[in-house]
Amino acid sequence: MNVRNKVTLIGHLGQDPELGSTQSGDPYARFSLATNESFRNREGDLVEKTEWHKCIVWGKKAETAKKFLTKGKEIALEGTLRYRSYEDREGVRRYSTDIEVANFTMIGKKEPA
Repeated sequence: MNVRNKVTLIGHLGQDPELGSTQSGDPYARFSLATNESFRNREGDLVEKTEWHKCIVWGKKAETAKKFLTKGKEIALEGTLRYRSYEDREGVRRYSTDIEVANFTMIGKKEPA
């Protein structure tokens, strides 16, 4: 079992997945995932903290994500961290950390039929 680069998160989608494809035609879907945590600070006040994660899923799972996932849906996912760099339109080097999703599961309440 390879656990050297593994991410497991439970959170809510920040937007509907955006479907795209590479130049060679491989489908992918991108979405953001919000994870929340609550804790008490030194003063005893309850603090809520939200972290946003950029996620990408490939192939048939991308098509499944586009079909079934919507903004606000709670999911659990497993994946790996991927680091990339690119130049923006002004030629400035930018860096990004993405989660390459291997598996996801929809959780939470089922929507009415």
